[in-house]
Amino acid sequence: MSEKGKLARALFEQGYNCCQSVVGAFAAEMGMELEEAVRLASAFGGGLGRLREGCGAVSGMALVAGMLYGYASPTDGENKARTYGMMQELARRFRERNGSLLCRDLLGPEGTSTDPVPEARTADYYQRRPCPGLIACAADLLAELPTWDLSKEL
Repeated sequence: MSEKGKLARALFEQGYNCCQSVVGAFAAEMGMELEEAVRLASAFGGGLGRLREGCGAVSGMALVAGMLYGYASPTDGENKARTYGMMQELARRFRERNGSLLCRDLLGPEGTSTDPVPEARTADYYQRRPCPGLIACAADLLAELPTWDLSKEL
């Protein structure tokens, strides 16, 4: 596990949601304070506001990858395609390692509740949930990203 994976996991264990944990681990690289980064990511937890849709760790990867390597001009088609290809490769690798990009699939029976009130973070909660490993995986993939030759991999 990379240092970023360890940091993201530690943030989750402090109570941050999956997306916040991944984004928070890269706050400094994005030129943000932790509080600013986790606020940006706050609504993505629980598969987008506990709707159990896209995994929050994957959403965190998208936010970090876009901030660090994304495009800014709406007319920059070349870099838009490069950014989308980068995200597709991140998602492919995450899905390959974890089986899905969807929160409800990754959580299994635990992923049925869409109640907006999150479950209390207890020792049992952390034992039942795959989230710490998913968060570390997402952060590890982002940490590896600068070493990828995406022109050959896409």
